[in-house]
Amino acid sequence: MNRRQFMLKLVLGSISFVVLDSFWLETNFIEWTEHDLSESESNKIKVVHLTDLHLHSIKSVHKSIAERIIKELPDVIFITGDSIERNKNLPVLEDFLNLIDIKIPKIAILGNKESSGRVDLQKLEDIYVNHNGTLLINEAYLFRTKNREINIIGLDDLVHGHPDFEKSLANIDKSLPTIVLNHCPAYREQIDLVSAEQEIKPKLILSGHTHGGQVTFFGKPFFTPYGSGSYVKGWYNNEISKMYVSKGVGTTIYPIRFGARAEASIFYI
Repeated sequence: MNRRQFMLKLVLGSISFVVLDSFWLETNFIEWTEHDLSESESNKIKVVHLTDLHLHSIKSVHKSIAERIIKELPDVIFITGDSIERNKNLPVLEDFLNLIDIKIPKIAILGNKESSGRVDLQKLEDIYVNHNGTLLINEAYLFRTKNREINIIGLDDLVHGHPDFEKSLANIDKSLPTIVLNHCPAYREQIDLVSAEQEIKPKLILSGHTHGGQVTFFGKPFFTPYGSGSYVKGWYNNEISKMYVSKGVGTTIYPIRFGARAEASIFYI
């Protein structure tokens, strides 16, 4: 093999790998991350976090997620928005939830896609309710399990909605741990501001929306959508709160990921 042939095969091989990785590996093979925020070795609450499903049809990746959830048997599933984009996708969300054990509670919020797509919120809520779920829009929910109680705050979407963290805190027991479900991470600044004013420290903020950049180069995203702020993926901690930004499951605009593999997470609280 001469130098020219070698270089040609190297280039073609590199292109083939990038195409395979972008269109198949990173979109269809979920990276499961685990995070332990518990303060004791017993009585932990296991949480599965899903975000940005962008469901159009049920594919093998969704079946694999459901199978892992059934294997893990979490105490609750948090779904932080952009599950569907149009009313025509409502049956697909129902099909996905049908794959998961109905005994597992689910707590969901809206993303910008449900809002911009004018998804029928009553039908969306009914689907969640029929699958042992709750849809929160600037509301608090007292979650009880394993003789423990936790405040779950579910916020409206920042891009097309009207998130109101202060309103959501009304009448909660501030002595209990508080977890905030917040689709757009840019709203974190307001959460911290209100938390400081009301003297609470959210144990965890869970967000999505960014897709981890979806396409990155040496870890740097070419683009993140409005509502991302300076956040891309992973942990962002300060003296008030801890926020985890998931890369999410689905894709938007183009069905491609590079350097931002699809993600689902398990948290121990």
